[in-house]
Amino acid sequence: MARNGERVGEISQPPPQPQPPPPPARASSGGRLRNRADPLLVVCRCYSVLTSLTALLCLAVNVLSAIRSFKNGSDIFDGIFRCYAVVIAFFVALAETEWQFVLKFTKVLEYWVARGMLQIFVAVMTRAFPDYSAKQKDLILLQNIASYMLLACGVVYVISVR
Repeated sequence: MARNGERVGEISQPPPQPQPPPPPARASSGGRLRNRADPLLVVCRCYSVLTSLTALLCLAVNVLSAIRSFKNGSDIFDGIFRCYAVVIAFFVALAETEWQFVLKFTKVLEYWVARGMLQIFVAVMTRAFPDYSAKQKDLILLQNIASYMLLACGVVYVISVR
């Protein structure tokens, strides 16, 4: 007697078993699989570290400038301006680490153009109001290096969108 569409005289076959996945592909040299990161991602990560360190350099330079401004007492506006630059430079360094806590509150910094514009803003703030006295040539040189490095990082972020 035939059941469920079987014909008389035919032997029912068991359902096919799932096949095990094929073994992983082996590299030709040495028979071991190489697990390397994508070179572009490595370059982007190194660039992000460089930008974060440059932002921290701008932060340090602005702290030194603020201390000298408040110590002399001659230019309170410059000291307050440097304090704002310190806060924003710290924020740039945090944004470059891509901590989810920071990016959760600032969704705009997920875009490269926004990060680049913020970095350019901090670079311009670091470069602004230089005091060209003979005593502070070291600080002026450090300000120039930090601001131009962060400016270059910001320009690369803005240009790389295209």
